[in-house]
Amino acid sequence: MFPCEIKHFPARPTLSIRFRAPAQDLSKHFGRAYTTILNYVEELGGSCAGPAFAIYHNLDMQNMDIEAGFPVAHPLPPRSEIRAGEIAGGTFAVCHYTGPYDQLAPAYDALSQFAVKQGYQPGNIAYEWYLNGPETPVEELKTDISFPVTRLVTEKA
Repeated sequence: MFPCEIKHFPARPTLSIRFRAPAQDLSKHFGRAYTTILNYVEELGGSCAGPAFAIYHNLDMQNMDIEAGFPVAHPLPPRSEIRAGEIAGGTFAVCHYTGPYDQLAPAYDALSQFAVKQGYQPGNIAYEWYLNGPETPVEELKTDISFPVTRLVTEKA
């Protein structure tokens, strides 16, 4: 139902804004963060190197800790609330989801189960990559969900 795979990604430089908000307020925070970053990148003459992302540092629906941003072609300096950073390279479990953002939970469950079945332990951080924009009809929204993973060690008899 939800196509999943294990992929290896290189490290990617990013610009992001980190914030805390209840789940019901996320869309307004995302919109402001993405607009602020895009304007800054344009001002610097830089370019984004991929779609918008969100990094979920926790899943406390009343006080979510989130970074919203973009990978950039080359490292750019931080400014004010805009952080310069990097998404570490490595091995990730990835799920390709199509549909409304508020119905992502089953895809997260499928991805966690897939990773374990493949012999991996999911990390504590979740990434969402938004592959099309907010003007897209909700049933056609494409999101890649990913977790950094580590290989589970199995004992030999």
